[in-house]
Amino acid sequence: MKSIIILSTLIITLGFVGTTYAQNSGGVDIEGTWYLGEGLKDGDYFEYTLCEIDLNACSPIELKIWIKGDIQNVSETLWDAQILVIDGDKTIKGSWGLGKTVPTPILFDDDLSDYAVAFKSSIAWLSSYATSNEKDRIHGPQEFKSASWGALGPVGGGLESYLIPSRVESITISDRTTDSIVLGWYNDNNNEIWIVDDFPFPVKALTFAGINSDSVPVMFEFNLTQYKEGITDDPFENIVETIQKSELLQCNKEFFDYTSGRISTNTYSMMIQYNYSPESPVKGCNMDWKINFYSKYNDMEILDQVNYDIWIVDENDNKLYSYAESIGKEKLFNAFGQVEHLLSIEQSGLVRYAIFVHGLGPEEQVDGGLSGYAIIEVPVEDNPLLKETINETNTPIPEWIKNNAKWWADGEINDDTFIQGIGFLIKEGTISVESTSQSEKDSKEIPEWIKNNAKWWADGEINDDAFIQGIEFLVKAGIIPA
Repeated sequence: MKSIIILSTLIITLGFVGTTYAQNSGGVDIEGTWYLGEGLKDGDYFEYTLCEIDLNACSPIELKIWIKGDIQNVSETLWDAQILVIDGDKTIKGSWGLGKTVPTPILFDDDLSDYAVAFKSSIAWLSSYATSNEKDRIHGPQEFKSASWGALGPVGGGLESYLIPSRVESITISDRTTDSIVLGWYNDNNNEIWIVDDFPFPVKALTFAGINSDSVPVMFEFNLTQYKEGITDDPFENIVETIQKSELLQCNKEFFDYTSGRISTNTYSMMIQYNYSPESPVKGCNMDWKINFYSKYNDMEILDQVNYDIWIVDENDNKLYSYAESIGKEKLFNAFGQVEHLLSIEQSGLVRYAIFVHGLGPEEQVDGGLSGYAIIEVPVEDNPLLKETINETNTPIPEWIKNNAKWWADGEINDDTFIQGIGFLIKEGTISVESTSQSEKDSKEIPEWIKNNAKWWADGEINDDAFIQGIEFLVKAGIIPA
């Protein structure tokens, strides 16, 4: 293995200073190979800005990754990757277990599941073409001189259907300039990914969804903003994590007991295998769905190029909710007929989910001949911590405190005024907490994300008990003084 050509740096600034070589037919005139994970080692630290089409409709996030060392998963050794995500007003910490042959998430904390999927579909997307498995002639290390690294599937015809090394560009990383290889597929838009030899992950990308439209959405875009080597101390140790709404509502975040079934669409066009967890879903929490689309003629043949959606329908099968529409899309698409989605549950009682199939084929050329839907009825329990399902706590919080919380969440009053209100709750015994030392209190500032809790409570999305739990946690942590 060659040593990494990138120096230890604090900040990487990406800037292109010139194109040194190009071949329209694919392949670049330099020796060498590359695969995802090349040169990855303990102590590596990466920071990316990232947007991915299925994650918040491509709203950008910050993704920070520290390779702490190894972890064991049964008989398999994985990279222990510590993760920090900053997504709007959310700060989430956790870990991924990355494969050694292909460094994509195999294990991940539930709060990081959506980000693990987005990472695999963007920064780690080249794992479909280039892995460290030298015995795999198709998906092993790829040569820069190759005319193509592989076919893209339903993208178009001719050269635009293939991932090709198109050129070498000089790239500036901190105070050092080196060569990067630009990979791409070229249709109506230039879809390109920049890699550096002996560097584990791509450093930049901009790609577009494969649809015909006057305004084609970005499929994924990312930039490496910082890289360090040899980090031994946890860089996220002193970062305060946002309290998630699922935590306030005491949601089950472990998905292992699945309810399963196989059902035909209403048109008998195909069979749908569904698996959902938990077995007893609760309103206000999440539900994990795993869905496979099978041929009606062969119960072992998984269909591909599926255009679909997940609906909630009434007793007459009228659509009440569309998951695709909730993330700003007309429909969902999967090339391989096996999908997984984490859905928020906003209803209770007997909820009727419809797996709706628009048809098969490329997104822009859907064949509706196999369209149809299958209904899965799921009993959903009320959540006792949601305001509308239980009476308020025995020690009700005064209405003026709720007004303060709403005004503070909207930025109409400052932190001190909000703290005074919380101090009143503590003094009156509405919130009972252990005291902390003055030095601990003075060393903390109120994070911006606490306003999430205040907003949810003021808007009636969580009840007094859930709000108090969050405040108790913050007071005990010394973030808000008692």
